[in-house]
Amino acid sequence: MMKRILIIEDDKSIAELERDYLEIEGFSVEIALTGDAGLTKALAEEVDLVLLDLMLPGIDGFQICKAIRSEKDIPILMVSAKKEDIDKIRGLGLGADDYIVKPFSPSELVARVKAHIARYQRLIGKENQSGTIMIRGLRIDQVARRVYVNNHEVVFTAKEFDVLTFLALHPDHVFSKEQLFERLWGFDSFGDISTVTVHIRKIREKIEIDPSNPQYIETVWGAGYRFKG
Repeated sequence: MMKRILIIEDDKSIAELERDYLEIEGFSVEIALTGDAGLTKALAEEVDLVLLDLMLPGIDGFQICKAIRSEKDIPILMVSAKKEDIDKIRGLGLGADDYIVKPFSPSELVARVKAHIARYQRLIGKENQSGTIMIRGLRIDQVARRVYVNNHEVVFTAKEFDVLTFLALHPDHVFSKEQLFERLWGFDSFGDISTVTVHIRKIREKIEIDPSNPQYIETVWGAGYRFKG
């Protein structure tokens, strides 16, 4: 089945150029020239990836990314002419899968799009098979709520299991401590976001060979945590 790409870009010439290269590679592409129109399409229609410009009139790319991510787990590839690290960190911290800086080569764009769609399809396949997530030597049985590291079962508390599973289901997404606390504890629960740090530390002690040099859950300084897919 042909994969559908939604381009949200206010520069029509750039959007059409991106569309042309993606269509040559066999993708079905739709363009939205405003943030409002793009967000509406992203939420209402079935798309496989969103190519999202950051600097849009009205609602900007950061707001759109946050709104899409609250509803869907589809890949989001952010595009910007800015090179400042703060924009990259902010974008990834909102749940974007990747970030590409203008000007970029058509081959780089196509390669990034293909890679993220393939990764997402693998993730969906794993999730739909038997409720088991397998990443390198880590196996998470969602049905039995059991975790195995190199075929040895490791005991997890209920919340530790929830945190690990959530991150593993969203590989290469950066989540801030606030986002993890909101999604897994709820802002109305007792405690504060420092409990996220405690849980991440305990999880690392259980699944990492060297917790100080994690191979699964890494810290993105100033942004949050990311599960390495």
